[in-house]
Amino acid sequence: MIQQILAIGGGGLNDTPADRLLDTYLLKLANTDHPKICFLPQASAESSEYINMFYQTFTELGAIPSWLSLFGRVPRQWAVKLLEQDIIYVGGGNTRSMLALWREWGVDNVLQEASRNGTVLAGVSAGAICWFEECVTDSIWPLGTIKGLGYVKGSACPHYDGEAERRPTYMQMVKTGETIPGLALQDYTAAHYVDGELKQIVTALSDARAYRVLSQDGDVLEEELKATYLG
Repeated sequence: MIQQILAIGGGGLNDTPADRLLDTYLLKLANTDHPKICFLPQASAESSEYINMFYQTFTELGAIPSWLSLFGRVPRQWAVKLLEQDIIYVGGGNTRSMLALWREWGVDNVLQEASRNGTVLAGVSAGAICWFEECVTDSIWPLGTIKGLGYVKGSACPHYDGEAERRPTYMQMVKTGETIPGLALQDYTAAHYVDGELKQIVTALSDARAYRVLSQDGDVLEEELKATYLG
């Protein structure tokens, strides 16, 4: 089985054309007509509004949505549910709290097993950076880094154009060695990984970009990555 991850820098789960382009691209990765897609909304403290947006979006797109709660009475068969999915989608919010909760429950191990079995792992913002070795996150403030799940090598930073402090902070972190080099994703940009390697960058806006952020000879470099526009 190939292992696929779609890391979305920002966007999706709304009814604008750009949002729908990202969501439609994700569903196609499952290679089935009506994919089962499960939402993990722990980063947003399981926001009911966010969950409703997820259901509305993916129902309209012909998928079979569900979600998993890790609060209240958690069903004994929660791991079986995740392993039955075609896609697991992780929402945005507090990356640090989400990962701590996942590790307590063993969700991280189940996600890895699901990926090995062919389930597509995807997410936006916190749900994008969690798959990497290191995450640039506002879960701690000012922006800092935490350890991710490590399914993808390097670090990752979302909202590279959407929040003014992201770009200069990430570049400075890479320059000083506070974080390892990695991937910067603007909003409406997504990175598609297959078996841990970057297959392609896709964008839902024609001017959206993604970059490698590298350290070289004591300086920091941005290397723009070739992107495929979905529109």
